[in-house]
Amino acid sequence: MIPTSIHCREQEGLHRDRAAKATLINVRGIAEKAAAAWAGEAVRAEERESRYRGRVLQAAALEKARALPENSDRSFSENPDRGYASGLEGIGLR
Repeated sequence: MIPTSIHCREQEGLHRDRAAKATLINVRGIAEKAAAAWAGEAVRAEERESRYRGRVLQAAALEKARALPENSDRSFSENPDRGYASGLEGIGLR
């Protein structure tokens, strides 16, 4: 299971709260280390989620570029490939 950034931030807050309320020094130290670890994982999760959003947007742009115009039909052309092959130039994927 890959934790989300929201889950990581919740866990970080839980451990920070636990550290603030702890009366024992060792419990406080462990909770602070756990909070720091969750904070680091949250940063990595945010980076993963950002890359994922970028890939989704790129895939949507590629799909849009590959789609044929609604009112054109390749069967009416003598050369059906002509004019459609360069549709990916606009997004830099040619």
